[in-house]
Amino acid sequence: MSTEGRTARTPSRETLSDPAYQAFLALRTVFTVAPIVFGLDKFANLLTDWPGYLAPWINDIVPGSGQDAMYIIGVIEIVAGIAVALIPRYGALLVAAWLAGIIINLLTLSGFYDVALRDFGLLVAALALARLATKYAPARHSS
Repeated sequence: MSTEGRTARTPSRETLSDPAYQAFLALRTVFTVAPIVFGLDKFANLLTDWPGYLAPWINDIVPGSGQDAMYIIGVIEIVAGIAVALIPRYGALLVAAWLAGIIINLLTLSGFYDVALRDFGLLVAALALARLATKYAPARHSS
C-alpha cells in the first residue's frame, strides 16, 4: 500500500486533467470573485451607478435610499461569493437564487431586458456549478 501524501482534498493528476473538473474550477473561481467584486463596488459605484438598476417598486419597499439598498445588496453578494468559495454546492444555489431576484428586478425595470437575459445565462451557469460540486466538492457529513 503506497501513500503519496495526497489528502482527500488534493485532486489527483487524472482529476486535474478532467474537463468537467476544469469547468468546475472555472465556474467556482468566477462565482467566487465576481460577486465579491460587484458587492464591494456597491460601496464605491466605480463600475456604474448601481442605484439606477433598482426597480422603483423595490426601492419603495426597502428602508432608506436606493444607495442604502445597494449597501445591503453588496453585503449579500460578498457573502454569496464567500459561500461559493467555502461550500460551492450550496453557495452556487445561493448565487442562483440571488440572480433570479436580480432578473425579476430587471424585468420590472424598463430598458434592462438584455442584462436580465445575460443574468439568466449566469443563473444557468450557477446551477451547473452546483451540480458539478456534488461530484468535485461533496458536502461534508460528520459521522
